[in-house]
Amino acid sequence: MAAPEYVPLSLNELPRLKEPIPPPGHWKADRPADLNGRQPVGRMLGSPGPDQGYALVLARRFEDRLVLEPGEHAEDVVAGCLGVATKRSSLFGRAPVIHDLDVAFTLWGFLAPAPEYLAEFRRPLFEGARHLHYDEQRRISDLVPESTLRMTPKQVRDRLPGWRELLSL
Repeated sequence: MAAPEYVPLSLNELPRLKEPIPPPGHWKADRPADLNGRQPVGRMLGSPGPDQGYALVLARRFEDRLVLEPGEHAEDVVAGCLGVATKRSSLFGRAPVIHDLDVAFTLWGFLAPAPEYLAEFRRPLFEGARHLHYDEQRRISDLVPESTLRMTPKQVRDRLPGWRELLSL
């Protein structure tokens, strides 16, 4: 509350005038980690995108719905499918959303009983995926072509009986 006008003020209680801050100078990318142009593309560089760690939060919503074969572990499935989901989200230039995980888990047959031979095909790929090196985890996402990643979750579900057509084999 402001003091009435008749109350005497000392110099310390008067409002202080601030010095104006000058506008910033011209910026240029001259630091070692700054990029000139677009993100580099190539082997072992992945599919960069914003806030990809959020896919881990979204994956937790699927853990109780996963349909696993004997010997498969939810942690391996999540580790393997995260690469597919983040690859899909970076393709669209955005952070992961629930549909990215839905496509990844559906594509590999983890949200419903897997089509014939898909479970046999995926078992060695996902076995121990949570402990594998990046290159070995990338093998799972590299099997999924861009045309499949551009599909909606419903389109993937509808075409899952012919799962070989959805992968780059």
